Amino acid sequence: MSHARALHLSRRGLLAAGGAVGLGAALAACGDDKGEGSGKAAATGKSGPWSFKDDRGTTVKLDRTPASIVAFTGVGAALHDYGVRVKGVFGPTTTKDGKPDVQAGDMDVSKVTVLGNAWGQFNIEKYAALAPDVLISTMFDDAGTLWYVPEESAKKIGALAPSVGISVYDRPLTEPLQRMWDLAASLGADMKAPKVTAAKKRFEEAAARLRAAAKARPEIKVMAGSASDQLFYVSGTNLSVDLEYFKALGVNFVEPPESAKKQGGGWYESLSWENVDKYQADIIMMDDRTSAIQPADITKPTWKKLPAVKAGQVIPRSPEPILSYDKCVPLLTNLAEALEKAKKVR
Repeated sequence: MSHARALHLSRRGLLAAGGAVGLGAALAACGDDKGEGSGKAAATGKSGPWSFKDDRGTTVKLDRTPASIVAFTGVGAALHDYGVRVKGVFGPTTTKDGKPDVQAGDMDVSKVTVLGNAWGQFNIEKYAALAPDVLISTMFDDAGTLWYVPEESAKKIGALAPSVGISVYDRPLTEPLQRMWDLAASLGADMKAPKVTAAKKRFEEAAARLRAAAKARPEIKVMAGSASDQLFYVSGTNLSVDLEYFKALGVNFVEPPESAKKQGGGWYESLSWENVDKYQADIIMMDDRTSAIQPADITKPTWKKLPAVKAGQVIPRSPEPILSYDKCVPLLTNLAEALEKAKKVR
């Protein structure tokens, strides 16, 4: 989200796992009215009554497995990896040049109806036209707020179909990964498919590798950052699903004090570019979302002087991970490799 958006939602701490975001122009909504296949994985032929208890404690019950699914883009991408197709998405889906956004994963974005491509965008008329059976999104607070569903139109949207919320707030990555696994299974995905089981095994192996790398290199300090034109944001680990998990595996992170994270809803500390060297780190993980300025495009002299930057020890981070095992493997392996190769530069 933009800095202004972060201020508006500071009570929710919604820099989504600590990434701040750029102040660039909002992406234009785009898409067509074609759905990407059935909502359930055809291979299973699952039918009959359907129910799912989400992370708000709400149980959604339907007469049949949802066939018309609308989801936040990252959720749609995760379900896609399990063979479940969604008809509509909302959230960052395409970039300015029409290519798939990083949060769209492997979805064919030309075959889903895009209800909104930026914060605050949600075309209710298009949503209604899809005759949705269920809407699914993540949640970045403990109040049950559905991510990227505009607050001002939430009641209208909620009246059209029941919703499911998967929490990515203040818990390790493995928990929402399991919840998305459970959700996909309930929607008819074949969780014993070789592709699915192989991805889970790769994730477990990648976790073991990261744990070993962290144990071998405890002296290496890692900082999670995000860049906007005016500010640099340093994330703490206590609310972010990815950072909480990496920390549990032994990774040594820069931790801004709680008092410094108040303006960021407890997620992050905001620094001026003049003070970007407040914390010293050997590796910097940078927000890979299109809403944030990417490392190659940062021109601030103070950034270029950072030891980790000069040493080429900057790697991407996904503050809003696509919650499939397949997409989370690189998050672990990239950090493990960085730790294994890192030079201590502090």
